Amino acid sequence: MHALYEIQRCMREYSWQSMDVRESISNQTDVGLSLTKHVALTEAKDSNLFLPPSSTRELLSLITAGSKGPTLDQLLSFLKSKSDDQLNTFAAELVAVVFADGSPSGGSRLSAANGVRIDQSLSLGNTFKQIVDNIYKAASNQVDFQTKAAEVYREVNMWAEKETNGLIKEVLPPGSVDISTKLIFANELAISPCTFSLLDGKDGLPILVEKMGSESRFLDRHLPSQKVEVGEFMIPKFKVSCGIEVSNALEGLGLELPFFGEGVKCLIEVNEGGTKPVATSVVRVALMCMPLYDKIYFVANHPFVFIIREDMIGLVMFIGHVLNPLAG
Repeated sequence: MHALYEIQRCMREYSWQSMDVRESISNQTDVGLSLTKHVALTEAKDSNLFLPPSSTRELLSLITAGSKGPTLDQLLSFLKSKSDDQLNTFAAELVAVVFADGSPSGGSRLSAANGVRIDQSLSLGNTFKQIVDNIYKAASNQVDFQTKAAEVYREVNMWAEKETNGLIKEVLPPGSVDISTKLIFANELAISPCTFSLLDGKDGLPILVEKMGSESRFLDRHLPSQKVEVGEFMIPKFKVSCGIEVSNALEGLGLELPFFGEGVKCLIEVNEGGTKPVATSVVRVALMCMPLYDKIYFVANHPFVFIIREDMIGLVMFIGHVLNPLAG
């Protein structure tokens, strides 16, 4: 069984070596870092931040699959993709590889849940419904926003609470669902366990965030996959609960969708027992850094950036910064 898993894993790793896939991963990382940079230097410049760029990308890709004309062109340009087919192909491979079970000997496991709620007066086109069901693995339900908006609001929040094991209880704020609502896309992402890659803020956190969001392939150059022996490694206990109106940030980056409003709510907690990104616990924290022969020492007695990344393909799942570990 273990040998079979290793063969399957090697085949999956080989499939991710193609130029198109590597380019898609790099492009999506750049998009996520641009979004993080905008939020970090505006809405969250004086507060802790925690964002899931992969979830935002997935929701935008799903919306792209159902768009046409100028809206489609705008989304493809923002996501740095040649076509919606390319996005769908990438999403299908992502679901098959990244969210596969961890190895029998342990290791990271990613889980995701997608959901679509559409008003009963509308219907999903056959092609779009196939994409929703088969590629994004999203459960689609028709609901009554006209007379049961409050019930839909409660149902979505209960769904989020269940999928995150009670860590996020209100993904939709009060008043966000009413009779004018026609469609809700929901996405949940959890990791257990995970590996942190921390970047030292010695040159100033705003400068670091600016470089990360402006320089293409920044992480590829600064976060190689080789691990080194760690000497003294100290980070403070912290808990960050972050709610961001992402549509404002997207508009600031040039993506204007008049029908679209997206909010992101996520939580991470780090204590002696490990790390809880969104919904799950972590058993170890390891430092990823430049390959050196000497031990690496990291003492976070200053603001720092943290990244939770899928190691096999380098996809950034979560990113954030801690300015004050005592703040929520």
